[in-house]
Amino acid sequence: MAGEDDSSNPMMEEMLYANGGDELSSSSSSSSSRKNRPIISGEQLDIEAYAGLYSGRTKIMRLVFIADHCDNVGMQTEALRMAYDEIKRGENTQLFREVVKKIDGRLGPDYGMDNVWSESIDRKAELRKEKLESELNSYRTNLIKESIRMGYNDFGEFYYAHGALGEAFKSFVRTRDYCTTSKHIIQMCLSAILVSIEMGQFTHVANYVSKAEQTPEAVEPSTVGKLRCAAGLAYLEAKKYKLAARKFLEVGPDLGNSYSDVIAPQDVATYGGLCALASFDRMELKNKVIDNINFRNFLELVPELRELINDFYSSHYASCLEYLGNLKQNLLLDIHLHDHVEMLYDQIRNKALIQYTLPFVSVDMRMMADAFKTSVSGLEKELEALITDDQIQARIDSHNKILYARHADQRNATFQRVLQTGGEFDQDVRSMLLRANLLKHEYNLRNSRKL
Repeated sequence: MAGEDDSSNPMMEEMLYANGGDELSSSSSSSSSRKNRPIISGEQLDIEAYAGLYSGRTKIMRLVFIADHCDNVGMQTEALRMAYDEIKRGENTQLFREVVKKIDGRLGPDYGMDNVWSESIDRKAELRKEKLESELNSYRTNLIKESIRMGYNDFGEFYYAHGALGEAFKSFVRTRDYCTTSKHIIQMCLSAILVSIEMGQFTHVANYVSKAEQTPEAVEPSTVGKLRCAAGLAYLEAKKYKLAARKFLEVGPDLGNSYSDVIAPQDVATYGGLCALASFDRMELKNKVIDNINFRNFLELVPELRELINDFYSSHYASCLEYLGNLKQNLLLDIHLHDHVEMLYDQIRNKALIQYTLPFVSVDMRMMADAFKTSVSGLEKELEALITDDQIQARIDSHNKILYARHADQRNATFQRVLQTGGEFDQDVRSMLLRANLLKHEYNLRNSRKL
């Protein structure tokens, strides 16, 4: 079915019932070749490859999230096994106990509670904390500003490593009073952002991104990428999908894998691409996504997403929605995206329905239902909702299953605009004449003299 690019064809307005008939016949070979193109299958997530994209605490939390939200028992146990192994490389005994409880003996004795390891880590933590307190007190007594900053920063890293996120955030923020360079401020902001993301406090994320961006000195390109990713996550959490898309689309190739403790390059492509599909108009999708050389590098990491974006722009909606359907189960296992998948999918589908109907005077709903792989009754309900929300200017012939567009009366609208402009001009002229007469007769001067 033709998209918006065909709307300039004067014959298009005459296609009442033969909606897309010529195109269907002329492009039968291309459509059949598209059907033969490999579509991503609903294969389950490769947990090992997925976990390899991340590092630090977010790697563990993503694995635990998969275990909590996946119905596949094999994936659950695999995610918990990897989380267990990753925790043993760190110092977070509280998280270790939680994961052991989730495993509940399903992985055998090698993945049970290791009291010896936990007690050893806790003893070392107490000694480390005492040492840090002693050093910080010494620095504060001697008023060594840089040492105090480093002392609070060390405390923040200590608390973060042991899972005390609230205390870690406080310690990192306290370094602000002892920062002497822009580099110190950016380091403080990045640390606060990291902890805030882990805590789910995205208001703090937005605040500290803003603080970092206001530093007087130039910021390194990789740091700029990190700040844009963090801002994108904050907008995504706030359901401001268009702003989120813009931030992710601005991320440059300098980011690389440098932010793996928060986000992977594949996530930049996924989050940015889906948010753009849901919120950008056709021209923005072309200019800011498809023709964006920097973002194209990210899309190459997720070929399925690249293909569905191109399909959407090319008005191949059935193929696009098929891609989305195959991606959905894995997207629901993403720690940041899972709450937004349904809303994003609904918005993308609604945009597809709107764009499909836009160039035509009338649409055969049976053809349209076939294009969207749905029933006519189901499509009719979707169109009714869009018409009610004024997203589609049309009316439905339920008996003949035809959607008729309500094209605005351009002639009447032009007359109305001319009359409105004339009235505004007349009012402006009268106001100017009144002011000129007041000045001519010195009305303001007389009143001021009387006072």
